[in-house]
Amino acid sequence: MSSDEERLAQLGYKQELHRGLSGFSNFAVSFSIISVLAGCLTSYGIAMKAGGPMSITLGWLLVGGGVILVALSMAEVCSAYPTAGALYWWTHALAKRNKSAWSWFVGWFNFVGEFAVTAAIDYGAAMTTAAFLSLTLGWTVTLPGTFALFLVIIIAHGLLNTFGVSLVRLLSDISAWWHIVGVAVIVGVLVFAPDQHKSLGDVFTETYNATGWTGPFAAVYAFLMGLLMAQYTFTGYDASAHVAEETKDAARTAPRGIVSSVVVSLVAGFVLLVAVTAAIQDYEKELASPTGFPPAQIFIDAAGDNLGRALLFIVLVAQFFCGMASVTANSRMAYAFARDGALPGSRLWKKVNARTGTPTNSIWLCVGCSVVLLLPAIWSFTAYLAATSVAVIGLYISYITPVFLRLRMKDFPVGPWNLGRWSKPIGWLAVAWTAFIVVLFVLPPYYPITVDTFNYAPVTVLIVLGGAALWWFASARRWFTGPRTNVDLAHAPEPGKRTAGVGEHDGGRSG
Repeated sequence: MSSDEERLAQLGYKQELHRGLSGFSNFAVSFSIISVLAGCLTSYGIAMKAGGPMSITLGWLLVGGGVILVALSMAEVCSAYPTAGALYWWTHALAKRNKSAWSWFVGWFNFVGEFAVTAAIDYGAAMTTAAFLSLTLGWTVTLPGTFALFLVIIIAHGLLNTFGVSLVRLLSDISAWWHIVGVAVIVGVLVFAPDQHKSLGDVFTETYNATGWTGPFAAVYAFLMGLLMAQYTFTGYDASAHVAEETKDAARTAPRGIVSSVVVSLVAGFVLLVAVTAAIQDYEKELASPTGFPPAQIFIDAAGDNLGRALLFIVLVAQFFCGMASVTANSRMAYAFARDGALPGSRLWKKVNARTGTPTNSIWLCVGCSVVLLLPAIWSFTAYLAATSVAVIGLYISYITPVFLRLRMKDFPVGPWNLGRWSKPIGWLAVAWTAFIVVLFVLPPYYPITVDTFNYAPVTVLIVLGGAALWWFASARRWFTGPRTNVDLAHAPEPGKRTAGVGEHDGGRSG
């Protein structure tokens, strides 16, 4: 056994997935899912309408600071428990009472948040593709047409993930560099190509409110609604934890992947957003672009037709990589949840392809769930907005619950990557930030409230919570006992005697 396999055996599982990811590849998966070229730009129009440039730039920094707190706290728990079950597994280990119930609800929030973010990412990629086709081939952008592109993209992502983790590793590594170089190229063009720019004062302080809300606090409310752009972008970094069983030296590299993906995205995203916002030539025209994708119009107006299309192509490829990585993380969470018997048809979804070492069936389960969630997008763009909110709410509830439980635990078994004496202050701030954004994103973003402007996120979240609760009390509480071991723990290495390099407390943060 390698030290990784021994630690996994201590947690109750045998090594079934192929452990072939390096530390950089682990980082690349989360960095690709956060994808500043996907999240920032596909949801850019949200902040353009709600808050304007101030919400886009300063709002990004505000949200990034809160997210770093959450990422640091999650990383510490990940180091102690490097398993694909991640959030719901951690919750079971950390809860003092009702362990199985805590684990059940967190698992369902995480599962739904995962396929919601996959749906939102790939629909955003379809929006970008539709804009690119509109500008190059004269494609008429329609909701059914965009949904058809979404189907093509998400099926392609399912196929790529089916071929095995080696291909995913290669594409994730390429994706990380594509994002870094792509941001540099786009920023360089937008700095030097336009004849005029917004002043830095306008980039950071100009406000805009097209939400329909009026009154003395309308501008503040609009600014807060615009934070959804940044908060939605900063999702999916739990992927580093979900692929821990496929990562070498996971107790160190997986938590580093969580934190470094957020920090690098924060810096790269800020530079990108400042450049894009400064390059705006006609705010109203670009917001109402016939492409349905304001950044595309900003690129064209600022850099010309040919160069603008080239920038849009860079974004399009980055978003394709982003969706691929999201399907990877989503399927690993589904595989782990099914391995513990928590999904309908778990016996089918927990199967691992013997040739590729990947959970093929769970990959297609996640693809199917994402498609079903976005079916209403055929006739209403509100479905995409709801998917972004559901992703934020579902994922962050699952992110922060094990952190909250860890804060109440006196004898937490720290791993080699830990926060030392800063653990509790950072943890409680992370809990406060998450509570703030969960409340914020169930509020109505637009007025008047109609079928097209209604925020369906709280309805979806309540359906998930209600369905999970109904199933729990009607049946699952009698048979779901949390994570199920598949090794003989009597012959596994003792958890208190971890192998060198896996789980030893170094007295401080070694990330």
